[in-house]
Amino acid sequence: MRSGIIAQKVGMTRLFTPEGNHVPVTVLKVDSCEVVGVRSADKDGYVALQVGAGKAKEKNTAKPQRVQFAKANVAPKKKVVEFRVSDDCVVPVGSEFGVNHFVKGQFVDVTGTSIGKGYAGVMKRWNFGGDQASHGVSLTHRSGGSTGQCQDPGKVFKNKKMPGHLGAEKVTVQNLEVIELDETKGLIMVKGAVPGFDGNVVIVKDAVKRALHKDAPIPAGLKVKAEAVAVETVAEEVAQEAPAEEVKE
Repeated sequence: MRSGIIAQKVGMTRLFTPEGNHVPVTVLKVDSCEVVGVRSADKDGYVALQVGAGKAKEKNTAKPQRVQFAKANVAPKKKVVEFRVSDDCVVPVGSEFGVNHFVKGQFVDVTGTSIGKGYAGVMKRWNFGGDQASHGVSLTHRSGGSTGQCQDPGKVFKNKKMPGHLGAEKVTVQNLEVIELDETKGLIMVKGAVPGFDGNVVIVKDAVKRALHKDAPIPAGLKVKAEAVAVETVAEEVAQEAPAEEVKE
């Protein structure tokens, strides 16, 4: 079981296939998604990764969290989520996830907070049919009708579908296909709609109802640090410029 990542919903657009068909996609941006903590079976009783994303001001971060981020040598994060993983999918603290954590054609589950729509009636909230539009019906066209029974049982059962607050709740959309990846800009494009408004923070994980893609990286798809790439480049240049050692007979 691999870790998920934290992304930001950018908006919706469409992509064209080679055959000329258009596919509606939601663009998700992955930026500064790093591992800030590791839970081990010996110390905590389970295996998990704490992943943080976004930038938060240090003055607005609680002291315990500032200490944790300092130990992980990462900047304060705005959003921190814990993902349960298997023993073979643990990565070191400070590792940064990239869009290569997923592959093209893979199916993912996206979790976000839906758009709040305030107080709504049963027709909008639960798709009720409403009352008749004629034959003596007066001012109750969009009502929910009877909510209970007679003296027995003499109550309204729990979880009865009634008017109330609509939206602004945790929603997961399953089995969204990854259509395209842009590693340069850190973008993931998934087919279909994703809960929430543009700019909303979402969680992207491997689909639980689909088999893991054969090309999905294990333990994770990590982003190569720019500092590490620069050091390797300098080392290669020094090695090329260094004169070859003379062989003594």
